[in-house]
Amino acid sequence: MADKQQGNSKRKSAPVDATGQPFAVIGKPERKAERTNIVVMKFGGTSVADATRIKRVAGRIVDARKAGHPVVAVVSARGDTTDELIQMAKEISANPPAREMDMLLSTGERISAALLAMAISELGHDAISLTGSQAGIVTDTVHTKAKILDIKPGRIRKALDEDKIVLVAGFQGVSTANDVTTLGRGGSDTTAVALAAALGAEVCEIYTDVDGVFTTDPRVVADARKLDKISNEELLEMAASGAKVMMLRSVEVARRYGVPLHIRSSFTDRPGTWVVEEEDHMEQAIVSGIAFAQDDAKVTIHDLPDKVGVAARVFTVLAKAHINLDVIIQNVSAGGTTDISFTASEDDLGKIAEVLNGLKPELGFTSIDTDKDVAKVTLVGAGMKTYPGVAAKMFEVLAENDINISMISTSSIKVSCVIRREHMETAVKALHAAFQLDKDMVKREEVFS
Repeated sequence: MADKQQGNSKRKSAPVDATGQPFAVIGKPERKAERTNIVVMKFGGTSVADATRIKRVAGRIVDARKAGHPVVAVVSARGDTTDELIQMAKEISANPPAREMDMLLSTGERISAALLAMAISELGHDAISLTGSQAGIVTDTVHTKAKILDIKPGRIRKALDEDKIVLVAGFQGVSTANDVTTLGRGGSDTTAVALAAALGAEVCEIYTDVDGVFTTDPRVVADARKLDKISNEELLEMAASGAKVMMLRSVEVARRYGVPLHIRSSFTDRPGTWVVEEEDHMEQAIVSGIAFAQDDAKVTIHDLPDKVGVAARVFTVLAKAHINLDVIIQNVSAGGTTDISFTASEDDLGKIAEVLNGLKPELGFTSIDTDKDVAKVTLVGAGMKTYPGVAAKMFEVLAENDINISMISTSSIKVSCVIRREHMETAVKALHAAFQLDKDMVKREEVFS
């Protein structure tokens, strides 16, 4: 393993983003709506990709209404609509204004909501589609990565009182400056969970193209096992570590406001995965799952002065630019200077370079290196709190497969390693087998023998 200092990251009760702000806030943090029999249903892009699927979703929503539940459904843009809109923007401008990107990208979800309302009407039920702003979703003024500040669900409640099914365009809101904003990739999850919290919904059902949360991506490991339930903390770590099941901020909102989550397939009626409080587990699995991220890059700042306040200056400026960082390590000082490395989204590399180059005259570091050929592999499991040796076993398995580790980050329920991207699939398969994640419950001695 490369000669690096291990970076430890402990997740706090209310995680914050790179700017030091909560991932999302719905009014005052302590406010919780009284629980009702409202059901919030969120449907991803694959669930509404064509007319046939939209009609299927309409039928599922109507069935929930017939069962006696007032229904609020949140929808994503159809299929690859968002990617197509981004491509359109790139054909016009290499660097389109963020405000106009929000105006453009917010249209995809509105199309889905309107079409779904039409399909429900064909089934004989009254439905109304609302934009994020019409639904009362108020955000800050950061375009393309806005945070929810408040939910004002008066119009939704009025429509429900009129026995209407309410369809909300996900991923969007209106800023305190009265501009359309979007919440970032996967933002429809956050829309759904935030609405469920504000309405005191009985459950927030997240419908997707898989049957629930798996021990890892079944497209990488064929014998990955679906989990019947997972703790909030475990799902939070998996989302933060690259799992695409739910957006990180949405999981944090659900945990903070006690929103019951059920992640399931929109193509079957089978039960999915319930997200539960940690104390509901009778016995914790040592490792619940493996997450991985391939869209991160590693950035290294060389020869920073090893002085008090230098690191704070670097990361404060990055935070003010709304750049989220993940694993951070600092090498041992030599000759009065040191190197600092961190991982961040590949999409932010241009902004990172701009920010750091602006700091270079002030701080006097020699250079910046970026490495896109990295991947992060993470073991997640609440059982790690009481079972030592998980990290050692992980390092041993990677070593046996000739996989070098360049960065390490840990919390009480996760261990992350940054490795070469070409080795990611091998690492995930080897770790899944070593920790016997294809089995329901594994004894410690079977894993650590």
